[in-house]
Amino acid sequence: MFNAVTHYQIEHADLSLILALVRGGTLARAAGLLRVDVSTVFRAVRRLEAALGQTLFEKNRTGYLPTSLARDLAQQAERAEQALEAARIGVEQGGEVISGTVRLTCTDSVLQGLLLPALAQFMPDYPALTLELSTSNDFANLSRRDADIALRLTKTPPEHLVGRCLGEVAYQVCASPAYARQHAGRELAELAWIAPDDFLPDHPTVVWRREHLPGVRLSYRCNSMLSVSELVRAGLGVAALPDFLLDDGLQPLGPALAGHDTALWLLTRPDCRALRSVVTLFDELGKAVSTTQI
Repeated sequence: MFNAVTHYQIEHADLSLILALVRGGTLARAAGLLRVDVSTVFRAVRRLEAALGQTLFEKNRTGYLPTSLARDLAQQAERAEQALEAARIGVEQGGEVISGTVRLTCTDSVLQGLLLPALAQFMPDYPALTLELSTSNDFANLSRRDADIALRLTKTPPEHLVGRCLGEVAYQVCASPAYARQHAGRELAELAWIAPDDFLPDHPTVVWRREHLPGVRLSYRCNSMLSVSELVRAGLGVAALPDFLLDDGLQPLGPALAGHDTALWLLTRPDCRALRSVVTLFDELGKAVSTTQI
């Protein structure tokens, strides 16, 4: 559409316009975010594209799709938005403010059982800090630089990452109280078993089951340990679960699985230790999660 060389200087209003249309996806929603009418947004986008000599959005049936340039500018706009919010908070609080975006990855079970209670303790003290959460069982998130911090269950964290061990995690075979009463006296191998599927072939609970109950038939296979725990809690069978997921809705059927425990590690990349936002979150997690009962 455009190919002219431009010397136009991007202004804050331009970034706000682009960010609103990227977030809204349509002229109407962007107009609502900017508190102007639709025609104003339409004319402003056309003028900006002409000034830049480049296309920012492609129109289709569903709305406006941002080009790679628009997405890049929207990211810059978000950073400016965060910096401005941090400055406002700093003025209000009369001191230095920790700001920025930190990307954190963990498994869904760690998120539910350990991370959420910890975040509730300290995140309100950092109103200018943005946390991007992703659930994954893969260390590659940190290796690919898709994340800055990881909470992982392992006894052998990768050597290229740095961090600390926050505690030991044991596993127990559990059932719902109702299922335990209904099947009292039966052997474990006779019960309906719930287990992770092939996404975790070396999980401690999978290794234990293959050693001690090699012929057991699985009634349910799930793609996450949190899903396994929810099926157990619903009374559909038994499973070996980490102790931090145990609550009143789950009843242990025996002692912890001897020799099949693991550890919770808080990890980051060496280059992230220079970022104040990452260091702050890392330290807070180290204090909050290590004091959680696991």
